[in-house]
Amino acid sequence: MGFQGFGPEALPFFKALAFHQTKEWFEENRATYERAVKGPMGDLVEDVAARLASAKIPIKGDRKASLFRLHRDARFSKNKDPYKTNAGLAMTRTGSKTDPGVLYFHLSPEECFFAAGFYRLDPSPLGRLRAAAARAPKAYKPMIAKLAKAGLALSEEDALKRAPRGFEGIDDPDILVAARQRHFICLRPVSEAEIREPALADALCAFAEDVLPLLEWGWDALTETR
Repeated sequence: MGFQGFGPEALPFFKALAFHQTKEWFEENRATYERAVKGPMGDLVEDVAARLASAKIPIKGDRKASLFRLHRDARFSKNKDPYKTNAGLAMTRTGSKTDPGVLYFHLSPEECFFAAGFYRLDPSPLGRLRAAAARAPKAYKPMIAKLAKAGLALSEEDALKRAPRGFEGIDDPDILVAARQRHFICLRPVSEAEIREPALADALCAFAEDVLPLLEWGWDALTETR
């Protein structure tokens, strides 16, 4: 059976977990997590992966590799809470969450959204993407136009206030936006009503198709400028 939506227990589970944050409480409520969150998330990624493969969109995933652990790594954090209060999935060309260029779904009581692109890159690949936009605007600008046609734009979350060294003299606003990026990502919000419907899988597939120009541009840029 394919994805049927997240039930009414999913978001309240995370609200309660944020309050309790104990192993004892979690173990008492593990069945709710498995039934309301982890199970549907696995169904979603495998349903979407099958549809994307059928559409020849090169993004893969499965319930074992694509889901994030609920346990936090708190070793180097001042926040010692043992559990995350959100869930997510990440799909890539290889199926590995660490591969650059990701399709992502985020589920939490605070916000639910789709995201895609190149997030938290190391300085070298980030520099290559910035440089690719400036070096080949005839490839970069049509990609931006395709995103805009789909109602998307590069997020300017954490963007630099000014272009870094090496981009002096550039006055093209699209290239200046690219030069200031810390992440090359697009976001699309998802409502609480949408997460409860099987059509969420359709919406994630549609988002993948809409954002594919960004992913393909980034994959090519990272390959060509190594």
